[in-house]
Amino acid sequence: MEHDIMYSIIVVCLNAGQRLNDTIDSIMGQQYENFEVIIKDGGSSDGSVAMLERRCQDDRIHVHVKADKGIYDAMNQAVRLAKGSYFIFLNTGDSFYNEYVLKNVTGEIHRLEEINRKADILYGNMYHKALDTIIYAAPEINDFTCYRNVPCHQTCFYHRTMFDMRGYNPAYNVRADYEHFLWCYYERKAAISYMPVVVASYEGGGYSETRENRERSRRQHREIVVHYMGRKKADRYRLVMLLTLAPLRSAVAGSKYLSVVYNGIKTAVYKLKE
Repeated sequence: MEHDIMYSIIVVCLNAGQRLNDTIDSIMGQQYENFEVIIKDGGSSDGSVAMLERRCQDDRIHVHVKADKGIYDAMNQAVRLAKGSYFIFLNTGDSFYNEYVLKNVTGEIHRLEEINRKADILYGNMYHKALDTIIYAAPEINDFTCYRNVPCHQTCFYHRTMFDMRGYNPAYNVRADYEHFLWCYYERKAAISYMPVVVASYEGGGYSETRENRERSRRQHREIVVHYMGRKKADRYRLVMLLTLAPLRSAVAGSKYLSVVYNGIKTAVYKLKE
């Protein structure tokens, strides 16, 4: 039972350099052996994939080089190649928090099975490298959580059935992972469980965090929440966010000097709600 669950760890890349090696090293260091790594490369010209293949020859690593239309199209291509029971998506530069992540997640899946609970999506916490702090996820997924902040894909383990009907919608070039999570919650009625596990170390400064894409993110967020929640509820939650000074809180959370205090307070609030 200890190694009975197979994981597909999906890494999409394009000219990732040494960051690709760093991510793969963290995966191969796991104290759990039943996994595969799907590396979907969009056609790198920096030699990073060839360098990885030379130095890390393991039959659990599968490299697929094919042109794609962006990060979410690349993820969809990788999903079609994956054979595991659970998928997790790590960006290049990200890593597992420690060598026991897969072992701990497996234990959590078995714990849920023992109490006859499904585990369609399991999610945990994230260490933010740039801010040097752990960002704790909300312990419950509800309407307001879905509006405010769902877990990032680096901390989510998806049962493969969450991708059997559809993958990411690449029309949302910044928010497709967010849209897919809401689709799982509202349309598939997925059983989603929080794990008290720090899953990933997040590099920061990703695709969605550029100035241009932050504006796209806001527009796509609005379209997605109106679609799944309706305009009336989406407007109500937007007002709540404004009245609770969400922009200011986001600025504090993104500060290297203040984020530790902010996340400590947020964690305490989450624990009171448990």
